[in-house]
Amino acid sequence: MLQLLYAVIFGEMFVIASFLFKTPARKLVIITLDRVKRGRGPVVVKTVAATLLVVLASSLYSIAKIRRRNLDAPVVNPTDQVLVSKHMLEASLMGFVLFLSLMIDRLHHYIRELRLLRKAMEAAKKQSRSFEDGKSVSAAEHKALLEENAMLKPKIEKLESECEVEASKAKALETEVEALRKQSEGFLMEYDRLLADNQNLRSQLQAIDHSSPHSVNKKSM
Repeated sequence: MLQLLYAVIFGEMFVIASFLFKTPARKLVIITLDRVKRGRGPVVVKTVAATLLVVLASSLYSIAKIRRRNLDAPVVNPTDQVLVSKHMLEASLMGFVLFLSLMIDRLHHYIRELRLLRKAMEAAKKQSRSFEDGKSVSAAEHKALLEENAMLKPKIEKLESECEVEASKAKALETEVEALRKQSEGFLMEYDRLLADNQNLRSQLQAIDHSSPHSVNKKSM
């Protein structure tokens, strides 16, 4: 029993020492504890701890019982002294085992929290770095757009002036077309008038032609 308790204590001391220094053993111990705390591991650990507590309580009860038995005795029995010493040593070792187990559990918890915090900080740094890179890229794109805008502005002004010239030409052409349309309308009206005059002249000539034989006949009679 005592040899087992000493072995457990030295093992726990090795685990705590591995937590204090950054060595390959530290990583191995952390991985092992991570696996122990998964699945049925916590149940087994709690069962072992409860068993140690029961044994510790039994040892303390045995010590108290022996002392009560030798309380009124004038001379303490050497066998009882040996038993009390043995029970006290076992109780001390078991209490030390439970205390170191609690320390290991807390150190492992804090190391895991520290790892998660470092990962979160690294992710935040990467995100801020990517944001700064994106911001610098955006600034470069904005500068390029400004330069392109400065290059396109004279071309746009030139195109606008050409559009204004073409618009004035189109307006002049519209004016000429309107004048030609009015002139053609005048020609059509003149043509209609001349056609009417021609028709009148033809009717007058026909009337004259019809009246000329009639007058000749009257003269012959």
